[in-house]
Amino acid sequence: MQGQGEAGIAQMRAGMATWEAMGNELYRPYQLLQLAEVYGTVGQAEEGLRVLVETRAAVPHGKGRFYEAELARLEGTLRLARSTESHMEAETCFRQALAIAHRQEAKSFELRAATSLAHLWQSQGKRAEAYDLLAPIYGWFTEGFDTADLQEAKALLEELGG
Repeated sequence: MQGQGEAGIAQMRAGMATWEAMGNELYRPYQLLQLAEVYGTVGQAEEGLRVLVETRAAVPHGKGRFYEAELARLEGTLRLARSTESHMEAETCFRQALAIAHRQEAKSFELRAATSLAHLWQSQGKRAEAYDLLAPIYGWFTEGFDTADLQEAKALLEELGG
């Protein structure tokens, strides 16, 4: 995130290996999720998608499911980064993330998924649909407006005409 992607990835992998050597597996899915996101940030979407497969395999059955919405959202983001012609696949992932987050009442993940889908729709000229999706979810929040997710959602709503 500081412009040193390869060095950061190497540090993340080394930290994960150390953590695993100590017998700590609890946070492995979250660490892999972060690693996949970093791969996307440095332009290695294909590697990020590969890490997401590993992430899904690392989630114990019935445990750690609170990452499920974020996994779907990140998959959509990485698919778009890999190919701009992956709009339908990305939209499916974003809709899945939105549904999971809504079902789990995970408002922060719901906001992230809605923002990702609204960005996609904005790029397709579906400004009204994007606004109608994002506005009520953003409106649910009563605090935390200094967080990156809420600031991004607010900026997008303003761009969309709200």
